Amino acid sequence: MLSRQRNAEKFERKQQKLDAGLMSSRFPDVATIVISMDYYYEDSGLSFMQRTVNFFPGSAAYFHMECMKHGCVHGGFDLEPVIRTMLKGHKASSKGELVCHGDDHTRIDYKIAIQYNNAAPKAPQRRTARQR
Repeated sequence: MLSRQRNAEKFERKQQKLDAGLMSSRFPDVATIVISMDYYYEDSGLSFMQRTVNFFPGSAAYFHMECMKHGCVHGGFDLEPVIRTMLKGHKASSKGELVCHGDDHTRIDYKIAIQYNNAAPKAPQRRTARQR
């Protein structure tokens, strides 16, 4: 039963990745996004896994990271809100912690680095007295 459920979740994730679209179409100003994660058991200070995921223009713009603990059902870490906030503010880096919303309660410490196509955002132009 568990393997059937895991297979259904894998199929659903593949469909979500397809539905998410490509980085190049959703975020044309972004060259790369790099997400580095350290996975921890919730009740332990010991990291059981380190993982880095790179996103390029041809990658799916899907930022839900799986929980790596075997047997975790409906878990994972949704980094989309963090990335959206970074993109709105044109931030280059961010770090934080998330707890798995599944049954097995692992957590990650994450670092996200975004490289934009344009080196610096354009500053809003000030109006002169004549333009007012």
